[in-house]
Amino acid sequence: MLPVVLYLLLFFLYPLIGNLVLSFQDFGIQSVYSGQAPFNGLDNYAHLLRDPVFGTAALNTVVFVVGSLFFQFTMGLALAVFFNRAFPLGGLIRTLLLVPWLLPLVVTGTVFRWILDTSNGVLNHVLLALHVVAEPVPWLNSVRTAMVGVLLCNVWIGIPFNMVILHGGLQAIPADLHEAAALDGASGLKRFRHITFPLLRPVVAVVVTLGLIYTIKVFDVIWVMTKGGPADATQTVTTYGYQLSFGGLSQFGLGAAASNLLIVVALVFAVFYLRSTRAETEVA
Repeated sequence: MLPVVLYLLLFFLYPLIGNLVLSFQDFGIQSVYSGQAPFNGLDNYAHLLRDPVFGTAALNTVVFVVGSLFFQFTMGLALAVFFNRAFPLGGLIRTLLLVPWLLPLVVTGTVFRWILDTSNGVLNHVLLALHVVAEPVPWLNSVRTAMVGVLLCNVWIGIPFNMVILHGGLQAIPADLHEAAALDGASGLKRFRHITFPLLRPVVAVVVTLGLIYTIKVFDVIWVMTKGGPADATQTVTTYGYQLSFGGLSQFGLGAAASNLLIVVALVFAVFYLRSTRAETEVA
C-alpha cells in the first residue's frame, strides 16, 4: 500500500492543502516576487460571493451542467435501447459512435468552433442552403446563442459514455422478464416503464452522478471555443477561476477560492456516487 499512499499524498493531498491555504491568503502577482502573502481569512470567499461575474459564472455552470446531463442522458439512453437489439453491423456502428468520447477535448472544441463559425461554419452553410435561417447565426459570438453552441459540443462528447454504460446495464437485465411481460400483454412502453427502467435505476444513478462530476469541471471545451465570452455568456466557475489566476488578473488567492468552492460541490456528488455504488454492490 505504501507506493499508493505516497502517490496520493504527493499528487492529491499536497496540492489540495496548498490550494486551500492559498485561498486564505492575499496572493497576487507581487507575492511571486516578494514572497509575502499575508493571510486575509475569508476575504477571498466573501469577495467572490459579492462578485457579480462569479454569480453569472455560477448560474452559467448550473445551466451548462443541467443542459448537458439532460441531453446526454436521454440521447444516450435512446441509443442504448436501440443497440440492445442485435442487427447487422450493430457492433461496428456502436464502436464508431465512441469516437467523440475518445478524441482529445481540445481537438473536439476546435472542430466545433470551426463548425459553428459565423462566416465559414458548416452549420450555417447548411441552414442557409435549407432556408432554415435567412442570415448566418453568430453561434459563438452572440450572448443569446453562445451557450447553445458550447452545449452542442459537450453533449456530443458525453453521449457515447452514457450509451456504453446504459447499454451494459440493459444487457444485464434478464430477457425472461420481458418475455413473460410480453406474454401477459404488456406493450413495449409498459415493459420499459415497469421492468427496464426500475432495474436500470442503479446504473442510471452512477451515470448521472459521474456525468455531473465530470461536467461541473469542464474547462477545455469552453476555453477553446469561447474563453468564457462573449460578455461572460459562457463563463463558468472553472473558466473564471482560471482567468482570476492565470488569465492576466494574477489574483491567485481568489482563483484558489473559486476552485475550492467547485471542489466542495464535486465532493458532495462524489459521496452520492459512492453511496449509489455501495448500494448496488449490496443488492448484487
